Amino acid sequence: MTFVNMVVFYMLFYLLLPKLFLGNKVRILILLLLVFPISIFVWMAVTYFVSLFYYALGLEVTFGELKGVIKMSADQTFLEAVSPKRMLSQTIIIISLLSPFCFAKILVEITKLYHKKFQIEKEKTALEIQNIQIEKDFLKAQLNPHFLFNTLNNLYGLTVRKDNLAPEVILSLSDIMSYTLYESNTEIVRLEKELDFIKNYIALEKMRYADDVNIQIEIEGENKTAGLFIAPLLTFTFIENAFKYGLKSKNAFIKLNIKIENSTFLFDLRNDSDGNVSNNGFGGIGLENAQKRLELIYPNQYELNVHASDASFAVELKIVLRK
Repeated sequence: MTFVNMVVFYMLFYLLLPKLFLGNKVRILILLLLVFPISIFVWMAVTYFVSLFYYALGLEVTFGELKGVIKMSADQTFLEAVSPKRMLSQTIIIISLLSPFCFAKILVEITKLYHKKFQIEKEKTALEIQNIQIEKDFLKAQLNPHFLFNTLNNLYGLTVRKDNLAPEVILSLSDIMSYTLYESNTEIVRLEKELDFIKNYIALEKMRYADDVNIQIEIEGENKTAGLFIAPLLTFTFIENAFKYGLKSKNAFIKLNIKIENSTFLFDLRNDSDGNVSNNGFGGIGLENAQKRLELIYPNQYELNVHASDASFAVELKIVLRK
């Protein structure tokens, strides 16, 4: 009977059922109504032929409830063995006999599906990490040439005017380029390095303006940066855009306040606006890339608010830093 159950079970699960779900819903329903009677028919037919085989070998059950069952089965005709009446009476028995096999099969399939799902999730996660790294590298590749272009333009203006500040600008530019070319190639840098870059950049920009131009920078908590890290050049777009779009109105100003408190980086930058810069136009790709980098590197660990009005523009950024 184990042999018969195996024949029916594997025929059902590996031959009939896989073909059931290849068509439309009507076809599936019709085949489902047919597959189980067919399975029962096969079960009884195989049982009959196995009984004939055993009977021919002279084998018989000589004790217990099934005593003489092989001879009784072999004495039937094939049509008697598979008659509708017998098929109906044997259905419950067949279901009870196949249940352990079906249960084991279901457990195996559930385990295989779970393992496959786990592998897919693992591969998906690896692919997402790879895509994130590629996108971050691409965003930084867009950023650095843009910064170099603007800085060289500034230097060109000073050399044309034969300004004595040109050597100092070159030295500052050397420090800044060293940071952007080498330090920024890593995912995160020491916070004090990023703060030095910001101070150097603003100092370089201030050289282009008169001493009475209102450009202020204040950094609180520089003594609390030990062991803290931040993504490189993350705030550069905001600072660059402040100089690009600000300092054009009668009340020209740029005010930057950075505060480090409880392993949190607080960045507040405000500048004047001449009213011609819309919220969408400000920063263009640079602002969009900065937002993408924040989302990629600090998911659920940052707050960014950008406010634009006719008279001013403000950027407020809060990041929970890594140690």
